[in-house]
Amino acid sequence: MPSVMPSAKWVTLSTVFLLAACTTDPEPPPQEAAEQAPQQAAAPTTAAVDTIVPGSIRDFEQNVGDRVFFDYDSSTLDQADRDVLARQAAWLNQYPNVVLTIEGHCDERGTREYNLALGARRAAAVREHLVSLGVSAARVETISYGSERPTCVQSAENCWQQNRRGVATIRGGASS
Repeated sequence: MPSVMPSAKWVTLSTVFLLAACTTDPEPPPQEAAEQAPQQAAAPTTAAVDTIVPGSIRDFEQNVGDRVFFDYDSSTLDQADRDVLARQAAWLNQYPNVVLTIEGHCDERGTREYNLALGARRAAAVREHLVSLGVSAARVETISYGSERPTCVQSAENCWQQNRRGVATIRGGASS
């Protein structure tokens, strides 16, 4: 039995040494950890990321408004549309290098040919009003998409209202 006893002591002693080797140094208190940590640049705030550059497409879309809406089977601008177009004209006159395409859109009702013609009348009405407010006609083109590019695809009045629109799309000259 004398050989069993030294091996039990040997196992116990080995276990103690192994456990001691597995321990780690305690973490420094928070103040010391902060002093030891490398300095990192501050992350950009969302305010910096969300900054809208004056004269940019985003400025035009969010601060001015890029679209007007029409009544059913109409290309007549109402007062709300004229107010949006007045803001567009003021912005365009402030940024004379910007050129636009006015898109005329319709809801799904009517034939393809009829809606293309109505979209063309809507785009022309927007263009003519911008020109009447001092925007150079050479800076504004028109295109009709008829009912080919809906923003809403449900067959319901609230959806059709969103699709009967004129959209001013900047095609050049805006800030980045």
